[in-house]
Amino acid sequence: MDLKEHIRSVKDFPKPGIMFRDITTLLENPAALKHAAELMYENVKNLGITKVAGIESRGFIIGGILADKLNAGFVMIRKPGKLPSKKFAASYELEYGTDSIEMHTDSIKPGDLVLLHDDLLATGGTARAAIKLIENAGGKVVSGQFLVELTFLPGRKNLEGYNIDTIVQYHDEN
Repeated sequence: MDLKEHIRSVKDFPKPGIMFRDITTLLENPAALKHAAELMYENVKNLGITKVAGIESRGFIIGGILADKLNAGFVMIRKPGKLPSKKFAASYELEYGTDSIEMHTDSIKPGDLVLLHDDLLATGGTARAAIKLIENAGGKVVSGQFLVELTFLPGRKNLEGYNIDTIVQYHDEN
């Protein structure tokens, strides 16, 4: 199954010149969703993963499926102000400033083997910040799994030293 056929491309969103890769159409198709989750699972099923960390919000969807399939716990990495208990925070750079993400301090234990999951790898800034949170808690990121990779952006380079897998790649904005 060609998963690209199930991803909608939206021109000039969220701003002119950007081709947005909308995975909601893939998520709405049960066969495509199952196939994507199965491909990702096959890449990591023998890594001894104890936690899956999903980045808000689309990383929660397939990340939750992967946690179930791996018999692992699921950890939410969220935008500021969304988690009710003690948390770690990490900032990252955007084109137009900075942003940050948070994770509960007790969600990852020292020695946890963690699969980091998000829907899209572009510049790698959010993923790099998530890795910092996981490592601050004592976890080890054994793999980063992304549904879509924009290979013309520096995401993979910015995550050098980590095992990164993607299922669908776009090599330009078209």
